[in-house]
Amino acid sequence: MFLRTVLGCTLVCGLVAAGAASGATVEVRVSGVQGGKGKVNVAVCDKERFLKQCSHSGSAPAKAGETVVSLKDVPPGTWAVLAYQDENENNELDRNFIGIPSENYGFSRDARGKFGPPDFEDAAIEVGGDRTVAPVRLK
Repeated sequence: MFLRTVLGCTLVCGLVAAGAASGATVEVRVSGVQGGKGKVNVAVCDKERFLKQCSHSGSAPAKAGETVVSLKDVPPGTWAVLAYQDENENNELDRNFIGIPSENYGFSRDARGKFGPPDFEDAAIEVGGDRTVAPVRLK
C-alpha cells in the first residue's frame, strides 16, 4: 500500500510541484523500464511526507530501457525519489492478491526494504544547484 498512497493519489491529484517557485530541476533517470508499456510515474518526497503524499511528482510515457522524468522547482535539501511503471495507466501501483506489487518500482540510491518500503535515509539524496540527476532502477 505504501506506493499506492504516495504515487497513486499524488499523481492523480496533481502533477505540478507545490512549493517555492525557485529551486532545482530533479532529472529522474528511470532504468529497467519494460517494453515501453504505459507510463513511468515518479515522486520526490521530503522526510516528513515520505511514503505519504509527496509534494513533487510527474510522469512520462514509458520508453523501453530508460525513461527520464524532470521535476522543476524542487527546493534544495534532502529528498527521496520513488518511481514505478504504470503499465495499464490506472495511476496505481498494482498488486497481487497478497499485496505484493505486480508492477516494477524502485527508489533512489537503489534502496530496498526487507519486508516493505525502505527507510527515508536509505533513499535520501541531496538536491541543490540548478540540476540534480537521480537514477532509479525498477525491479
